Amino acid sequence: MGSLSIDLRSKKAVIGIVGLGYVGLPLALRFSEEGYSVVGFDIDDFKVKRISEGQSYIEHISSSAVQAAVAKKFTATTDFKEISKVDAIILCVPTPLNKYREPDLSFVLDTMDSIVPHLRKGQVVSLESTTYPGTTDEELKPRIESRGFKVGEDVFLVFSPEREDPGNPNFSTRTIPKVVGGYSPACLEVGIELYGGVIDKVVPVSSTKAAEMTKLLENIHRAVNIGLVNEMKIVADKMGIDIHEVIDAAATKPFGFVAYRPGPGIGGHCIPIDPFYLTWKAREYGLHTRFIELAGEINNAMPSYVVSKISMALNDREKSVKGSKILVLGISYKKNIDDMRESPSVFLMEKLRDDGAIVDYTDPHVPVFPKMREHKFDLSSIQLTPAAIAAYDCVVLATDHDKFDYDMIIKNAKLVVDTRGKYRKDTVNLIKA
Repeated sequence: MGSLSIDLRSKKAVIGIVGLGYVGLPLALRFSEEGYSVVGFDIDDFKVKRISEGQSYIEHISSSAVQAAVAKKFTATTDFKEISKVDAIILCVPTPLNKYREPDLSFVLDTMDSIVPHLRKGQVVSLESTTYPGTTDEELKPRIESRGFKVGEDVFLVFSPEREDPGNPNFSTRTIPKVVGGYSPACLEVGIELYGGVIDKVVPVSSTKAAEMTKLLENIHRAVNIGLVNEMKIVADKMGIDIHEVIDAAATKPFGFVAYRPGPGIGGHCIPIDPFYLTWKAREYGLHTRFIELAGEINNAMPSYVVSKISMALNDREKSVKGSKILVLGISYKKNIDDMRESPSVFLMEKLRDDGAIVDYTDPHVPVFPKMREHKFDLSSIQLTPAAIAAYDCVVLATDHDKFDYDMIIKNAKLVVDTRGKYRKDTVNLIKA
């Protein structure tokens, strides 16, 4: 432990980042900025090639930042044999749900199985992927010890949940406090040394389980409150009340209230997924997390609610969804980024397509609909012009990017269905959903 801690503190340690996506790439750049040698690992040849060329493949990360890191010995590879040459191994791989909405740890476990043959004494392994409490100890530790290593003496094991918020200009990888839990006190000490050199504030907790639960609580808190405000939106709509006006008024209270905004559903790599990791694990203890699951039901039902609003609005204009030309504005999961993970816009597009609508989209951050594991559209973003807007039977504001010309849209559209509360003034062609 002493040698590893000294190398981490002196920045002589070589940092390995496994998974170079929205979490792994910013973390790799942060270590590089502080002078560490960094090796990125990914099974995607495209990402490795782009990094070797000094080019970014994530919109909010500049190519100049990648070039600066490459100049400071940041390299990328698909060869997991290189794991033996790094001192720290940080896992930033996806943890999605399977079709039964149960945890899918295949990315984590397959990655560990690729890493284990190349482990050596004196390394630290840190898992950052969101998961249920117990994963680090129950799944990673036995795999490491299958090589004959003693965790806490030969190899050090920690869990430190990622807290990236893509596109948020107010926070960076460096300024977001880092929670760290270790399998043992020695593991925790190494984990603090690992992150303390690149993150402004490290928050130690008593165990890997506590760190795993911390991440789940953060996102369950958001999921439950978004579910609440989505339900409130439906009630307010029935009563003829603008929920966004109500939220604005409630937010003037200087204590005891946090403003969450309703929308067409929930998206991203955390909020739609993380709560189900806890509900699944809770069943092992004979517990039924009714509150969490109810919020999930409400949030998952929002795309269907929006489709019903579209259907009623078209019906009032003597049209059906089937055969109508519908344009979806914004398909990333939140505004001003290109991140498509679990985007409610995509679920909305699929439901409209299934109902027979002719669906197009426009998004300044997503020029071509990307390849996704569970969704497929052969579409490119259309250019927004007054004539293009006027050609559609309905325009659905799904993601409220700042680059949209909202005045032009409302002026030229036959019908606008606003799921984000961007339009506050009532007009004859506006439906709030």
